[in-house]
Amino acid sequence: MAPLNGLAALLVEPHSGMRANLQNMLTTLGLARVDVATNAQGALRVLAARQFDLILCEYDLEGGQDGQQLLEDLRQQELISPTTLFFMVTAEGQSSKVTSVAELMPDDYILKPFKADTLLARIERALDRRAALLPAQRLLDEGEHRAAIVACAEQETAQPRYKTDFMRLRAETHLLLGEPEQAEHVYAAVWQERNAPWARLGQAKTLALRGRMDEARDVLAELLGHNERYLAAYDWLARVHEEAGQLAEAQAVLADAATLSPHAVGRLRRLGEVALEAGDADSAERALKQVLQRARFSEFRDPEDHARLAQSLLKKGDAAQAELVIRDMERTLAHRENTPVCAAIATAMLCEATGDTTRLGAALDSALAGARQAPHLSAGMKLELARTCLAAGREQQAAEVMRNVMASGGGGTPMAKAMRLLEQSGKGDLANRLARESRHAVAEMVAQGAAQAKAGDLRGAVDTMLDAVQKLPDNPQVVFNAAVAVLKYLERTGWDEKLGTRGIELVAHLRRVDPANARLAALGGLQEELLKRYNVRPGRRTVTVRQQA
Repeated sequence: MAPLNGLAALLVEPHSGMRANLQNMLTTLGLARVDVATNAQGALRVLAARQFDLILCEYDLEGGQDGQQLLEDLRQQELISPTTLFFMVTAEGQSSKVTSVAELMPDDYILKPFKADTLLARIERALDRRAALLPAQRLLDEGEHRAAIVACAEQETAQPRYKTDFMRLRAETHLLLGEPEQAEHVYAAVWQERNAPWARLGQAKTLALRGRMDEARDVLAELLGHNERYLAAYDWLARVHEEAGQLAEAQAVLADAATLSPHAVGRLRRLGEVALEAGDADSAERALKQVLQRARFSEFRDPEDHARLAQSLLKKGDAAQAELVIRDMERTLAHRENTPVCAAIATAMLCEATGDTTRLGAALDSALAGARQAPHLSAGMKLELARTCLAAGREQQAAEVMRNVMASGGGGTPMAKAMRLLEQSGKGDLANRLARESRHAVAEMVAQGAAQAKAGDLRGAVDTMLDAVQKLPDNPQVVFNAAVAVLKYLERTGWDEKLGTRGIELVAHLRRVDPANARLAALGGLQEELLKRYNVRPGRRTVTVRQQA
């Protein structure tokens, strides 16, 4: 039995009577500290200051987000540790809402009313599992991925009760290190032994990451044929279709998933984006309106959602509603970094649609200037800006934006989309020229950093590559070489907190943008060696919560 004394809990409950009852229940069970919050923003504020062992959260929160939306933010923004237990507590029984919460994988879902002994049993069960996995998870948190893999393999035999949990963590770690083949062996063993759907999904992931899209699609279709409510499989099947340029199929898959789980903001956003690219403005409008509605109280709202909704309305010829959406973005998201550039792009689209040539030029100038200073603006927004420039006869500015998109994408999906847009605009020759120029520009950046390193100017190489990352933050080649430059510098000169943190961030970012990179394992090995040599333990992310006006 896992002891509860010494553990800290956060209780998120809007009703004072229930809050007092649950707080007393948790204290009686032996928890050392129980903090409280009445809504999602209050919970974020508390979580910004400290970590908790357990979060007990009511589904129906007041004054903004519900519990499911809070959990989605916590997962996506990495605001809680993987070892933090999250229990959803509610009287909510609607199937769609239960499904939406369940796919975010809370550690438990407890229906009211319940007694203290029921809660105790649930907590103890979750704590037992956490205690078993905690040593391996701590190794991961400390950057010792190889040691974590070894620990998982050993514990699969030592603790057979949690064998599949350890195998899952081992496979996920192989994926994190850019080793899909090793991960596939683990997933295949679990699938053969247990027929666990998540293991079959893992096999599909490893196939997709190695470019074997047809095989991945067949595995995912088979999986959904037997598990039609397995939502993560829908997401990966849509991704496979999209990679193959099959937008209508990707949209249909996401729409099916959204029907089963209509409250997941991230999937609704993706559905809107894919529908918009597929030319289905009606479906895009419906999905994006839901995104705005469900995310309106989130601290992490994205102004691109407003811009895409305006784009879908303009495709339908509804300029008046599009303008209202743009004004709403400027008013309610004034504090967001990319709001000015998104508003300028959307305004340029509006002026194009209404024939307002007087305002169009100024809007494009503002959008172009903003795009140059917004490295994290999505490729989709930049492509729409380039398309609007082409429609306005500003080919030179369109080429500038396209060149950036192509270089940032590193030859992947953004490059293909940029090429397709130019070819559809009758600019095939321009597409080929820009592709060559973007590849050359990236090669020059990398070559300059490599030359500096070879000449012994390691700090100069670091500065050159960090500047390159600032310009092209999602180019895998640039991110990889920047990470190498930083780690090699630290290896030679000793640990520097600021630069070391940047190196850790670069390796993590490369794992996101290019998870199948064959050189990830060696890069991760160098990072682990340095962390161990200098006795460094990476910390968790923090978040700044905006105060209510």
